Amino acid sequence: QVHLVESGGGLVQAGGSLRLSCTASGGTFSSYAMGWFRQAQGNEREFVVAISRSGGNIYSGNSVKGRFTIARDNAKNTVYLQMASLKPEDTAVYFCAADPQAHSSVMLTRSSVYDYWGQGTQITVSS
Repeated sequence: QVHLVESGGGLVQAGGSLRLSCTASGGTFSSYAMGWFRQAQGNEREFVVAISRSGGNIYSGNSVKGRFTIARDNAKNTVYLQMASLKPEDTAVYFCAADPQAHSSVMLTRSSVYDYWGQGTQITVSS
């Protein structure tokens, strides 16, 4: 069983930056593809960004391209979501997720391929 814990959420002004962390335990982190999703109140869960198990490939959702990026440190069992130029519409609960089968490309944009999820962390962007 893989346990994921997100941290780093909070309140930030529009235009600001924030970094989320997600630390995994209970599995082989380096063999998983990892992703970040978000869910705003009243909306469906939305793909944000994903990274392959090696870190060599990154896939970003259209709404965050050029503003958000993802990185991983396999030695620390941690994946990061670096967010910049934040907008009020980025307000949501952010979830990290692990894909033990390490799918690639467009598959990583689908929440259904992820077997493990964190509890989520709230990001609120004020205007």
